[in-house]
Amino acid sequence: MPHPYDTCETPEVLDRREGPHGEVVLRRHGALLQIIANGCFLMDTSDGRSERLLVDAAYDALDGRPEPDVLIGGLGVGFSLAHTSADPRWGRITVVERERAIIDWHLGGPLSALSADALADRRTRILAADLVTYVHETSDTYDALCLDIDNGPGWTVTEDNDSLYSTAGLASCARVLRPGGVLAVWSAQPSPEFEGSLWNAGFQQVRTEEVPVARGVPDVVHLAVRPG
Repeated sequence: MPHPYDTCETPEVLDRREGPHGEVVLRRHGALLQIIANGCFLMDTSDGRSERLLVDAAYDALDGRPEPDVLIGGLGVGFSLAHTSADPRWGRITVVERERAIIDWHLGGPLSALSADALADRRTRILAADLVTYVHETSDTYDALCLDIDNGPGWTVTEDNDSLYSTAGLASCARVLRPGGVLAVWSAQPSPEFEGSLWNAGFQQVRTEEVPVARGVPDVVHLAVRPG
C-alpha cells in the first residue's frame, strides 16, 4: 500500500481562516487531511497512535475509579476524542478548542467522518475556549487532563501557550484535577526539563512514555499525578 505522503499532488486548501491567534488552514494532501497554524504543521489524519496512547496512558495511571471524567485540551483532527468516546469506561468527556474553524470542520465539515460518532456521544461536550484561560478560571474538576495543543512544552504553537508549561501554569492544571488525577501531555520530543517542571509544580509519579515513529526522535507522552 502506498504511503499517504507518496503523492505528487499539490496540497489542496479546503478552508483558510483568520482566528484570534492567527491563520488556521485545513488542507487535503493525497489521502490525508492536515491542519496548519500560522504556517506551522500541527497534525494530520495519517496515524493517531500517539493520540490514542495519550488517552490510554492517562486512564491506566488512574487509581481504578469508575467512569473518570476527562478534559482534553485540543480537538485537532479528532483522534483523542474518538478514541476516548470508543471506550465505555470513561465518564464525562470535555474537549476545549480555541479555534472556531477546527470545531466547524468537525461539525459537518471535512473532519466529521472522524468525529461524528464521538460528537453524538451523550458524554461529550465541546467548549470553544482557550485552554490556558480555562484552567485558570473554571470551577469544574476532572480525573484526567490530556493536553495536545502544541508540538510539545518547548515547541508551542503560539507564545501565549508558553505559560501553560511553567510552574504556575502547571499549578492551574493541577487545580482542575481531582486528588489522584492524572495530567498527560503529548510532545514531539522528550523533555527532561519539563519533567523537572512537573516535579516542581508538586506532581508525583512523573514519567515519560515513548511512541515509536517511522524515523527520527520518538513522540512521547509525559505523565504526572496530582497528590491526594
